[in-house]
Amino acid sequence: MPPPAPECVLTRDGTYAARLTLAADGESWLPERWALGGPEPYVVPLPGNQPEEPDAEVQPMSDGRVLIHRTAGLRHTFSLLYPTGPGTGELSVGSVECPDGESLRLLPPAPDGRRAYAVAVSPGGSTAVWLVAGGSCGPEHLGEVRGHCSGGVWLDHEGRMLALDRAAGGRTKTVVVDLARGCEVSPLLQISAESDDRLVTADPDSGLLLIRSDAPSPGRHRLGWGVLGSTLPVRFPEGLCPAECVMTPFAVQPGQVLTPEACSVALRVDGVGGSWIGLWRPADRRVTHVAAPAGWLIGAGRFDAGGELRLPYAAGEEPCGLATVLAPPADVADSASVPVRPVPLQQSPLATV
Repeated sequence: MPPPAPECVLTRDGTYAARLTLAADGESWLPERWALGGPEPYVVPLPGNQPEEPDAEVQPMSDGRVLIHRTAGLRHTFSLLYPTGPGTGELSVGSVECPDGESLRLLPPAPDGRRAYAVAVSPGGSTAVWLVAGGSCGPEHLGEVRGHCSGGVWLDHEGRMLALDRAAGGRTKTVVVDLARGCEVSPLLQISAESDDRLVTADPDSGLLLIRSDAPSPGRHRLGWGVLGSTLPVRFPEGLCPAECVMTPFAVQPGQVLTPEACSVALRVDGVGGSWIGLWRPADRRVTHVAAPAGWLIGAGRFDAGGELRLPYAAGEEPCGLATVLAPPADVADSASVPVRPVPLQQSPLATV
């Protein structure tokens, strides 16, 4: 069975992207850096001294270098790759030794683009948080979180507040981890005591949260939205929960300060016919479906402040392209009022619309 398609990762500002791709021989893997911030996108291959394993992780940094995470037995190594004329430079930033049975993965790119973080999940029931690049002296253990944690969403622009989905006591709830206070944990999502509640993505400017939970329909995980610290209920629109496909948010329009209902959200839609794009706003009751560009790096993309969705793709004679999709006009009739009295999200009411 062939390995899964490599994932493309973008910096928070969308300037750079990185991915593993098949080499010309069709068998080995090599990292690529995509430069997306200029007038014309371009790709830079970053081949090392030997082919990469398909399970290696890559992450772009804001200075154009690419962090690569490699695994050799229980040892996890981290290096920064960068182009040097015809070759590839490599700067080792250290390693982490994990006990047998413990898995380590990179978290999504930090907001500042200068640091990179990882979590290591222990079969014993805890999750370690690591700063693996951008520190003063190699990987730094920041703290432990009780329970098995998955996901990973940044809640601020500083890279201090990290949301993780923690499984404990037979349920999964999203918690906030304060990296500046020794990984101090506080609750974020608890829609009901019996539900599994996970945070999918968040926008720090507007406070818009996209949530997946089985609270409205036990046994079925539905996509909904809420606003951090607002009186609005957690809502689960029928348009985000079609029976014939699965929707996953991958980009939220930035810069919409205090106007979460107006934020455009891009959804990866996976159905029988393949994958395509869904565009939606909380103020709208419908999802607009559009075809993805040929060769779209599925699940990758970013909105600019003007509401244009930029989608990286590689197809045929275009090894590095960037397609633009315009968000549909807002459905003013369905706009909701902005809340005025903030309360913790876990105390908000539940509603389906």
